[in-house]
Amino acid sequence: MLRHLCIFVLLGTHGVARAAESGQLDANVSLFTVMCALHAAGYDAEIDSPNNHPLRAAAVRNLASRNLTTAGELREWLENRKLGPKRLDLNRFISFALSVDGPPKFNYKFASHEMPPDVVPLAGFERLISRFYAEAQVEELYKQAQPAIERTLASYQPAVVQTLSQVNGYLRNPTSGYAGRRFSIIVELLGPPNQIQTRAYRDDYYLILTPSPELQTDYIRYAYLQYLLDPLSFKFAAKLDKKKPLIDLAQAAPALEEHYKTDFSLLTTASLIRAIEARIDRRKSPDQALREGFILTPYFSEALAKYEAQEASLRLYYPEMIDAIDIKKEDKRLTTVDFLKDRPVKTITVVAQEEKVELTGVFKTLDDAETLYRAAKLEPSRDLFLRALQETADQPLHAKAYYGLGRVAARQANLELAEKMFTKVLDLSPDPQTKAWTHVYLGNLAERAQEPQQAQAQFAAALAIPGATAAARQAAQQALNKLVNTPKEKQ
Repeated sequence: MLRHLCIFVLLGTHGVARAAESGQLDANVSLFTVMCALHAAGYDAEIDSPNNHPLRAAAVRNLASRNLTTAGELREWLENRKLGPKRLDLNRFISFALSVDGPPKFNYKFASHEMPPDVVPLAGFERLISRFYAEAQVEELYKQAQPAIERTLASYQPAVVQTLSQVNGYLRNPTSGYAGRRFSIIVELLGPPNQIQTRAYRDDYYLILTPSPELQTDYIRYAYLQYLLDPLSFKFAAKLDKKKPLIDLAQAAPALEEHYKTDFSLLTTASLIRAIEARIDRRKSPDQALREGFILTPYFSEALAKYEAQEASLRLYYPEMIDAIDIKKEDKRLTTVDFLKDRPVKTITVVAQEEKVELTGVFKTLDDAETLYRAAKLEPSRDLFLRALQETADQPLHAKAYYGLGRVAARQANLELAEKMFTKVLDLSPDPQTKAWTHVYLGNLAERAQEPQQAQAQFAAALAIPGATAAARQAAQQALNKLVNTPKEKQ
């Protein structure tokens, strides 16, 4: 069963991707391709905003400078379906990008009866965008965009790691949720600025961010909490049904969105999230959430104080909290609430140029080590990668340090040490990019050791990693093709 969530918020908003048990932070080539296609067709929402990433203007210029046959076809296709650039609903195209398996075919991941409702009207778009991807050479554009993407992801990583770790700590979470589920944060630099969207398809939960002058840590925290807590409302639906009469009390809240007024599980989860936020972040207020219509936030705030005093995880404590909701007591609590008439709107600071983010701690050490490595200053680079291992206990960051040490060893022709370092990376929950490139390096080392079967296995492993960057995939595919096409007597 597919559950489709779409939260569209106008707000004013790292090679580092983050993929550990806590989640994944990366770009998405399907979404990048969709944005290129829409721009080629004339999409220009907020094109003059100072909060756009410079990459957007560069991509628009590049696409406009070429006589792309598919650009005209895209415009006609959109107009024929009343989806033209001037009235284009970006939401459904983001949903499309997350519903396909990517280039070159962009085939749908879902059966027809599982398709997200807002994607259904786009039937046939997958064939058109596949031809656009080839004609516009989007693979090359995406490769050229990697430095900008990597810098942006690097600016997000410290905040993301801290935010998700904070939530996991409070919920006493040993993992990122139920087995098989994935939480992904996608940063899209070609999108109009200051937008946040979420989607939940099967076991995948996505948070999509476009450029903004502020790191959207509050929304990252909220989305991660929603990802972790939603399954509890399904698991304990029978208990929630006994408390459902309380939803009538939410009808009197003018500022509360309609879907909360009709779905008690959504209202309960949102109230719990707001209460947890208030316990974690003292800037947040349970009373403010209550006045907005999240009627169970004060109760959950009190119940969480009891939760904090015991040792069970919130996942185990959750049914006890639901059972303890006293309908009469909450009814009495809510009789005097002065609900807000209008929904609060967050304002942002508009900046004329991209805000610089200063890295600190282990993130700065790793960044400095990379800079030295690119400048071929191998010994100082190695020293900083070693220092990074002492500055954190975080396994994915250790993976990045060992990945750096492996590359240094490889360039110093210490192939045995390089193999040891790269092998170590794979034991430390590396992010998708680091993992993919590690397999590429191990494949190259195996090839040099005249072990073609082992090399092929490593290159194939790199290609099989979800979230690997286009550059890593290309390197692995080219090396694999070379091996496959090499006569056996030469191997």
